[in-house]
Amino acid sequence: MNEKLINSLMWKAGAKFEMMNWVHYDDFDYEKFAQLIIKECIEEIETYRIPVGNSAAGEIACEWTYDALKDIRQNIKDRFGISSE
Repeated sequence: MNEKLINSLMWKAGAKFEMMNWVHYDDFDYEKFAQLIIKECIEEIETYRIPVGNSAAGEIACEWTYDALKDIRQNIKDRFGISSE
């Protein structure tokens, strides 16, 4: 698990820390934390590089893969109620 990323997302969701330990969760927004994790996953899908190759078949396969990734991204957004930004 990427502890640095998780800590960054927790901080953005309102967790506070002292001396590198999380200690204050009074203002922690669990919903925002979940949304930030989901958005990280969506960003991974959006920035995924699809190898094409040097053939027409490779380009077609790339298009199919890209279309499938767009569908997956949209399904995740719909399932968790994440608006398009």
